[in-house]
Amino acid sequence: MTIQVQHLSKYYNGHRAVDSISFDVPQGSNFMLIGRSGCGKTTTLKMINRLIEPSSGRIRIRGQEITQLDGPQLRRNIGYVIQTVGLFPHLNVYENIATVPRLLQWKKAKIDERIHFLLRQLHLSENNILLKRPHELSGGQQQRVGMARALAAEPDILLMDEPFGALDPITKVKIRREFMELEEIKDKTVVMVTHDVDEAFELGDRIGIMEQGQLQQTGTPKEVLMQPSNTFVRDFFQEKRFQLFLKIYTWEDLAIENTQLDIRPQTPLAALMEHTDHQPALDWQQVMQAIQTKFNRESTS
Repeated sequence: MTIQVQHLSKYYNGHRAVDSISFDVPQGSNFMLIGRSGCGKTTTLKMINRLIEPSSGRIRIRGQEITQLDGPQLRRNIGYVIQTVGLFPHLNVYENIATVPRLLQWKKAKIDERIHFLLRQLHLSENNILLKRPHELSGGQQQRVGMARALAAEPDILLMDEPFGALDPITKVKIRREFMELEEIKDKTVVMVTHDVDEAFELGDRIGIMEQGQLQQTGTPKEVLMQPSNTFVRDFFQEKRFQLFLKIYTWEDLAIENTQLDIRPQTPLAALMEHTDHQPALDWQQVMQAIQTKFNRESTS
Protein backbone atom coordinates (compact mmCIF):
# COMPACT_ATOMS: atom_id res chain seq x y z
CA MET A 1 0.00 0.00 0.00
CA THR A 2 1.74 3.16 -1.24
CA ILE A 3 2.09 6.22 1.01
CA GLN A 4 2.43 9.66 -0.61
CA VAL A 5 3.40 12.67 1.51
CA GLN A 6 3.13 16.05 -0.23
CA HIS A 7 4.29 19.40 1.16
CA LEU A 8 3.49 18.32 4.72
CA SER A 9 3.92 20.92 7.48
CA LYS A 10 3.18 21.19 11.19
CA TYR A 11 3.41 24.40 13.20
CA TYR A 12 3.37 24.88 16.96
CA ASN A 13 2.95 28.49 18.10
CA GLY A 14 4.64 29.73 14.95
CA HIS A 15 7.47 27.17 15.18
CA ARG A 16 7.85 24.87 12.18
CA ALA A 17 8.21 21.36 13.58
CA VAL A 18 7.83 19.93 10.07
CA ASP A 19 8.42 22.20 7.10
CA SER A 20 6.87 21.27 3.73
CA ILE A 21 8.31 17.79 3.30
CA SER A 22 7.45 15.39 0.48
CA PHE A 23 8.27 11.73 -0.05
CA ASP A 24 6.75 8.52 -1.40
CA VAL A 25 6.91 5.06 0.15
CA PRO A 26 6.20 2.36 -2.46
CA GLN A 27 4.18 -0.67 -1.44
CA GLY A 28 6.23 -3.34 0.29
CA SER A 29 9.26 -1.12 0.95
CA ASN A 30 11.00 0.07 4.12
CA PHE A 31 11.44 3.84 4.44
CA MET A 32 13.69 5.07 7.24
CA LEU A 33 13.37 8.59 8.65
CA ILE A 34 16.62 9.48 10.35
CA GLY A 35 17.89 12.59 12.08
CA ARG A 36 18.82 14.13 15.39
CA SER A 37 16.38 14.47 18.30
CA GLY A 38 13.77 17.17 17.72
CA CYS A 39 14.17 17.27 13.93
CA GLY A 40 10.51 16.36 13.24
CA LYS A 41 10.72 12.60 12.62
CA THR A 42 8.15 11.48 15.18
CA THR A 43 5.79 14.35 14.36
CA THR A 44 5.88 13.24 10.72
CA LEU A 45 5.15 9.63 11.67
CA LYS A 46 2.20 10.62 13.85
CA MET A 47 0.69 12.66 11.03
CA ILE A 48 0.60 9.55 8.83
CA ASN A 49 -1.87 7.84 11.17
CA ARG A 50 -3.55 11.10 12.25
CA LEU A 51 -2.44 11.04 15.86
CA ILE A 52 -1.37 14.59 14.94
CA GLU A 53 -3.22 16.61 12.32
CA PRO A 54 -1.00 18.52 9.84
CA SER A 55 -1.12 22.30 9.52
CA SER A 56 -0.90 21.95 5.74
CA GLY A 57 -0.06 19.44 3.04
CA ARG A 58 -1.48 16.09 2.05
CA ILE A 59 -0.99 12.44 2.89
CA ARG A 60 -2.43 9.82 0.56
CA ILE A 61 -2.66 6.12 1.25
CA ARG A 62 -3.45 4.04 -1.82
CA GLY A 63 -4.35 7.29 -3.56
CA GLN A 64 -6.91 8.40 -0.97
CA GLU A 65 -6.36 11.43 1.25
CA ILE A 66 -6.35 10.32 4.87
CA THR A 67 -8.39 13.35 5.94
CA GLN A 68 -11.30 11.66 4.16
CA LEU A 69 -10.96 8.62 6.41
CA ASP A 70 -12.19 8.15 9.96
CA GLY A 71 -9.16 8.54 12.28
CA PRO A 72 -9.80 5.56 14.60
CA GLN A 73 -10.66 3.31 11.66
CA LEU A 74 -7.49 4.42 9.84
CA ARG A 75 -5.37 3.56 12.88
CA ARG A 76 -6.92 0.11 13.23
CA ASN A 77 -5.56 -0.70 9.78
CA ILE A 78 -2.05 0.60 10.50
CA GLY A 79 0.33 -1.23 12.83
CA TYR A 80 2.17 1.06 15.26
CA VAL A 81 5.27 0.19 17.30
CA ILE A 82 6.93 2.68 19.67
CA GLN A 83 10.14 2.71 21.69
CA THR A 84 8.38 2.48 25.05
CA VAL A 85 6.36 -0.50 23.72
CA GLY A 86 3.08 0.94 25.05
CA LEU A 87 1.60 -2.36 26.26
CA PHE A 88 -1.43 -2.06 28.50
CA PRO A 89 -0.09 -2.89 31.99
CA HIS A 90 -3.40 -4.31 33.27
CA LEU A 91 -3.74 -6.76 30.35
CA ASN A 92 -1.84 -10.00 29.83
CA VAL A 93 0.09 -10.82 26.66
CA TYR A 94 -2.87 -12.48 24.94
CA GLU A 95 -5.17 -9.56 25.68
CA ASN A 96 -2.60 -7.01 24.51
CA ILE A 97 -2.05 -8.75 21.18
CA ALA A 98 -5.79 -9.32 20.69
CA THR A 99 -6.72 -5.65 21.19
CA VAL A 100 -7.21 -4.60 17.56
CA PRO A 101 -8.60 -7.92 16.26
CA ARG A 102 -11.26 -7.68 18.98
CA LEU A 103 -12.10 -4.13 17.94
CA LEU A 104 -12.48 -5.46 14.40
CA GLN A 105 -14.80 -8.16 15.79
CA TRP A 106 -12.71 -11.13 14.74
CA LYS A 107 -13.92 -14.51 15.96
CA LYS A 108 -12.00 -15.98 18.88
CA ALA A 109 -10.75 -18.96 16.87
CA LYS A 110 -9.24 -16.62 14.27
CA ILE A 111 -7.63 -14.46 16.98
CA ASP A 112 -6.17 -17.54 18.69
CA GLU A 113 -4.74 -18.86 15.43
CA ARG A 114 -3.22 -15.48 14.57
CA ILE A 115 -1.67 -14.97 18.01
CA HIS A 116 -0.05 -18.40 18.10
CA PHE A 117 1.31 -17.87 14.59
CA LEU A 118 2.89 -14.54 15.62
CA LEU A 119 4.34 -16.03 18.80
CA ARG A 120 6.14 -18.64 16.72
CA GLN A 121 7.35 -16.05 14.22
CA LEU A 122 8.67 -13.78 16.98
CA HIS A 123 10.25 -16.53 19.09
CA LEU A 124 7.82 -16.09 21.99
CA SER A 125 7.02 -19.75 22.57
CA GLU A 126 7.81 -19.75 26.30
CA ASN A 127 5.24 -21.67 28.37
CA ASN A 128 2.42 -19.55 29.84
CA ILE A 129 3.72 -16.35 28.26
CA LEU A 130 0.21 -15.48 27.10
CA LEU A 131 -0.90 -15.17 30.71
CA LYS A 132 1.93 -12.88 31.78
CA ARG A 133 1.56 -9.14 32.34
CA PRO A 134 4.05 -6.72 30.73
CA HIS A 135 6.01 -6.18 33.98
CA GLU A 136 6.78 -9.91 34.07
CA LEU A 137 8.54 -9.81 30.69
CA SER A 138 12.11 -8.91 29.75
CA GLY A 139 12.73 -5.85 27.59
CA GLY A 140 13.21 -8.02 24.53
CA GLN A 141 10.01 -9.95 25.20
CA GLN A 142 8.06 -6.73 25.67
CA GLN A 143 9.30 -5.42 22.32
CA ARG A 144 8.39 -8.67 20.58
CA VAL A 145 4.90 -8.56 22.10
CA GLY A 146 4.60 -4.95 20.92
CA MET A 147 5.49 -6.05 17.40
CA ALA A 148 3.00 -8.93 17.60
CA ARG A 149 0.26 -6.52 18.65
CA ALA A 150 1.10 -4.18 15.75
CA LEU A 151 0.96 -7.09 13.28
CA ALA A 152 -2.04 -8.88 14.79
CA ALA A 153 -4.75 -7.46 12.53
CA GLU A 154 -2.64 -8.01 9.39
CA PRO A 155 -2.17 -4.32 8.55
CA ASP A 156 -0.76 -3.31 5.17
CA ILE A 157 1.22 -0.47 6.77
CA LEU A 158 3.55 -0.57 9.77
CA LEU A 159 4.74 2.62 11.49
CA MET A 160 7.66 2.22 13.89
CA ASP A 161 9.05 4.93 16.18
CA GLU A 162 12.50 4.00 17.52
CA PRO A 163 11.24 0.42 18.02
CA PHE A 164 14.57 -0.96 19.21
CA GLY A 165 15.90 2.16 20.93
CA ALA A 166 15.26 1.08 24.53
CA LEU A 167 16.97 -2.31 24.19
CA ASP A 168 20.50 -3.21 25.24
CA PRO A 169 22.95 -3.51 22.30
CA ILE A 170 22.99 -7.33 22.17
CA THR A 171 19.20 -7.69 22.32
CA LYS A 172 18.80 -4.85 19.81
CA VAL A 173 20.95 -6.59 17.19
CA LYS A 174 19.17 -9.92 17.77
CA ILE A 175 15.63 -8.52 17.47
CA ARG A 176 16.62 -6.37 14.50
CA ARG A 177 17.79 -9.49 12.65
CA GLU A 178 14.61 -11.32 13.59
CA PHE A 179 12.60 -8.39 12.25
CA MET A 180 14.45 -8.48 8.93
CA GLU A 181 13.73 -12.21 8.55
CA LEU A 182 10.00 -11.98 9.29
CA GLU A 183 7.88 -13.22 6.38
CA GLU A 184 5.14 -10.98 7.79
CA ILE A 185 7.15 -7.85 6.96
CA LYS A 186 8.12 -8.63 3.38
CA ASP A 187 4.90 -7.36 1.74
CA LYS A 188 4.18 -4.53 4.17
CA THR A 189 4.87 -0.84 3.68
CA VAL A 190 7.05 0.23 6.61
CA VAL A 191 7.96 3.73 7.80
CA MET A 192 10.46 3.67 10.64
CA VAL A 193 11.88 6.55 12.68
CA THR A 194 15.37 6.08 14.09
CA HIS A 195 18.44 8.02 15.16
CA ASP A 196 20.58 4.89 14.68
CA VAL A 197 22.50 5.17 11.41
CA ASP A 198 23.43 1.47 11.32
CA GLU A 199 19.78 0.53 11.81
CA ALA A 200 18.70 2.76 8.94
CA PHE A 201 21.23 1.25 6.55
CA GLU A 202 20.53 -2.34 7.57
CA LEU A 203 16.73 -2.13 7.36
CA GLY A 204 15.97 0.60 4.83
CA ASP A 205 15.24 0.35 1.12
CA ARG A 206 15.17 4.15 1.12
CA ILE A 207 16.29 6.71 3.69
CA GLY A 208 15.12 10.24 4.43
CA ILE A 209 17.41 12.54 6.42
CA MET A 210 15.69 15.28 8.42
CA GLU A 211 17.07 18.40 10.11
CA GLN A 212 15.13 21.27 11.68
CA GLY A 213 11.85 20.03 10.23
CA GLN A 214 13.12 19.82 6.67
CA LEU A 215 13.85 16.76 4.58
CA GLN A 216 17.45 17.18 3.45
CA GLN A 217 17.59 14.21 1.09
CA THR A 218 15.81 10.98 0.24
CA GLY A 219 17.33 8.08 -1.64
CA THR A 220 18.66 4.56 -1.44
CA PRO A 221 21.34 3.88 1.18
CA LYS A 222 23.98 4.05 -1.57
CA GLU A 223 22.65 7.37 -2.87
CA VAL A 224 22.52 9.20 0.46
CA LEU A 225 25.93 7.86 1.51
CA MET A 226 27.92 8.28 -1.69
CA GLN A 227 25.97 11.11 -3.37
CA PRO A 228 25.01 13.47 -0.51
CA SER A 229 22.83 16.36 -1.66
CA ASN A 230 24.40 18.92 0.68
CA THR A 231 27.03 19.48 3.36
CA PHE A 232 24.69 18.49 6.19
CA VAL A 233 24.00 15.05 4.71
CA ARG A 234 27.70 14.47 3.97
CA ASP A 235 28.71 15.43 7.51
CA PHE A 236 25.86 13.43 9.06
CA PHE A 237 27.36 10.15 7.80
CA GLN A 238 31.02 11.16 7.73
CA GLU A 239 32.07 9.49 10.99
CA LYS A 240 30.79 6.07 9.90
CA ARG A 241 31.13 6.43 6.17
CA PHE A 242 33.50 3.52 5.55
CA GLN A 243 31.66 1.17 7.93
CA LEU A 244 28.37 1.99 6.20
CA PHE A 245 30.00 1.45 2.82
CA LEU A 246 30.89 -2.09 3.93
CA LYS A 247 27.26 -2.71 4.96
CA ILE A 248 25.66 -1.73 1.67
CA TYR A 249 28.23 -2.82 -0.93
CA THR A 250 28.48 -6.49 -1.77
CA TRP A 251 30.93 -9.09 -3.03
CA GLU A 252 29.42 -8.64 -6.49
CA ASP A 253 30.37 -4.94 -6.44
CA LEU A 254 34.08 -5.79 -6.21
CA ALA A 255 34.02 -7.74 -9.50
CA ILE A 256 36.75 -10.14 -8.37
CA GLU A 257 36.80 -13.16 -10.66
CA ASN A 258 37.55 -16.42 -8.87
CA THR A 259 35.43 -19.43 -9.76
CA GLN A 260 36.84 -21.47 -6.85
CA LEU A 261 35.17 -19.28 -4.24
CA ASP A 262 31.74 -20.13 -2.89
CA ILE A 263 30.51 -16.63 -2.03
CA ARG A 264 26.99 -15.40 -2.77
CA PRO A 265 27.14 -12.29 -5.00
CA GLN A 266 24.85 -10.34 -2.64
CA THR A 267 26.95 -10.99 0.49
CA PRO A 268 27.61 -7.60 2.16
CA LEU A 269 31.30 -6.80 2.47
CA ALA A 270 30.86 -6.32 6.22
CA ALA A 271 29.49 -9.86 6.59
CA LEU A 272 32.31 -11.24 4.44
CA MET A 273 34.95 -9.61 6.63
CA GLU A 274 33.33 -10.88 9.83
CA HIS A 275 34.03 -14.47 8.74
CA THR A 276 37.46 -14.42 7.15
CA ASP A 277 38.10 -17.96 8.39
CA HIS A 278 35.25 -19.25 6.20
CA GLN A 279 37.17 -18.35 3.02
CA PRO A 280 40.75 -19.61 3.46
CA ALA A 281 41.31 -19.61 -0.32
CA LEU A 282 40.55 -15.91 -0.59
CA ASP A 283 43.41 -13.51 -1.24
CA TRP A 284 42.56 -10.98 1.47
CA GLN A 285 45.21 -8.51 0.35
CA GLN A 286 43.56 -8.44 -3.08
CA VAL A 287 40.13 -8.04 -1.45
CA MET A 288 41.21 -5.13 0.73
CA GLN A 289 42.80 -3.39 -2.24
CA ALA A 290 39.60 -3.88 -4.25
CA ILE A 291 37.49 -2.53 -1.37
CA GLN A 292 39.66 0.56 -1.01
CA THR A 293 39.64 1.17 -4.76
CA LYS A 294 35.85 0.81 -4.92
CA PHE A 295 35.37 3.11 -1.93
CA ASN A 296 37.62 5.80 -3.42
CA ARG A 297 35.96 5.56 -6.83
CA GLU A 298 32.43 5.78 -5.41
CA SER A 299 33.42 8.67 -3.15
CA THR A 300 34.58 10.78 -6.07
CA SER A 301 31.90 9.82 -8.60
